[in-house]
Amino acid sequence: MALSLEAGQLLDEELLCYARQILLDGWDIDAQIRLKSSRVVMIGAGGLGCPASETLVRAGLGHIELIDDDVIEASNLQRQTLFLPEDIGKHKALTAAQMLARINPLITACGAVARLKEDNAYELLNMAAVKPDLLLDCTDNFATRDVINRISVRYQIPLLSASAIAMQGQLALYEPHLNTGCYHCVFGSVVSDTESDERTCANSGVLASTTAIMGNLQANAALQYLGLTKNPLKNKLLIWDGSQMQQRLMGYRQDKECPVCSSH
Repeated sequence: MALSLEAGQLLDEELLCYARQILLDGWDIDAQIRLKSSRVVMIGAGGLGCPASETLVRAGLGHIELIDDDVIEASNLQRQTLFLPEDIGKHKALTAAQMLARINPLITACGAVARLKEDNAYELLNMAAVKPDLLLDCTDNFATRDVINRISVRYQIPLLSASAIAMQGQLALYEPHLNTGCYHCVFGSVVSDTESDERTCANSGVLASTTAIMGNLQANAALQYLGLTKNPLKNKLLIWDGSQMQQRLMGYRQDKECPVCSSH
């Protein structure tokens, strides 16, 4: 059972656990307390969600909620690192949350077996209690990402969106409250392409290292955003190519006619 979190301070156990991190230049106790006080909602507890959530939890993220309606299959074990063979047939969100709580009992983790939609977002995100500090999109298709983006804009919640397929990945951190652009501004034409939407890990394949790398790049951006209040990807789309061992950044800006975010 997770220990209760006391706002504004670190427990002795936390100081010991996160000592190497607190020693970093630019990362101090204040950054660790901000991370501890943060609430993240992760949509997707699979190839991206497993490494991203594990790194965040080990680093001291205070509260994480996972939303996924899928169950664990044998083919998932190649890359979904929070699951074991005996977990096959169990719900990903609940199993991942239980494993995260075991990895770090100083945090709180919970899972919801559901598919996030615009009409259930308010309840699933627990908006009546407190708005999440960050949404992590760890899904694997354009249609779902587009829905998550609309929810991000509607409720003005920062969205850290990652994708991974084959030996390639992409990452961006959108801040709707700053009117600097959204997922639809960058991928609008692709979102409407149903043929592209059908390209997923299930039918196109993915190397195990691709999801591990992209999930940890996603966690890296989240740690900086939550702990240091810094967006290391401001108006930038990170593109990673594992086959060439190359990474590059591409700039973007808000589409003033975007049907999702321009009205905000």
